Amino acid sequence: MKRFVVTFARGFGSGGKEIASLLAKDLGIHCYENRILTLASQLSGLDENLFNAVNEKIREGGGFSGFLRGLPRSRSYIARNEKFVSDDKLFEYQCEIINSLADQESCVIVGKCADHVLRGRDNVVSVYIEAPRAFCLQRTIEHMGVTADVANATITQTDKFRADYYAYYTHGNYWTNPVNYDMTLNSERVGIENCVKVIEDYLIIKGFITRDDISKEKK
Repeated sequence: MKRFVVTFARGFGSGGKEIASLLAKDLGIHCYENRILTLASQLSGLDENLFNAVNEKIREGGGFSGFLRGLPRSRSYIARNEKFVSDDKLFEYQCEIINSLADQESCVIVGKCADHVLRGRDNVVSVYIEAPRAFCLQRTIEHMGVTADVANATITQTDKFRADYYAYYTHGNYWTNPVNYDMTLNSERVGIENCVKVIEDYLIIKGFITRDDISKEKK
């Protein structure tokens, strides 16, 4: 298996995080999302001891990803109920983390403008997952245990946050632009598990994995 990175952008409630997690599990690699943000938040606060510890892990080679994996996991859904406010320092450290992971291991990275951060690398596959509103609404109600009104507002607010975030840090590009990605999948029409299979087939076409790499991890 060659070293590669699969980045995911996704509409809220589309199942993008689930697809990313299933893909990582199938391939026996790590899936990173909110732990990247946790560490970047700490670094952007200029915690000198933590910053030195992370730099040491990066220099050691291979230790940084283990350090990141040790951070607490966040909830499956994090609703963005606030307006987007830029934090350039946070994004700077976040980019450092994403690039360090891409340098060290095959992995899946969800959100964080990772497709933009890693643009130009020939071992990156970028995926965008979307679905009709009704599908996202029902999934959000079921996963969050909220009313339809709350779910609807959460989808609207979170997708607005993600769009503003992406536009700001990519200098005007728009989040749903299909040109940004290798593929865009409708998770309702394709199905969650079939989305994983489609992405795996594309990784095989690109020469990053073989069919045996998938079957070995499933045994």
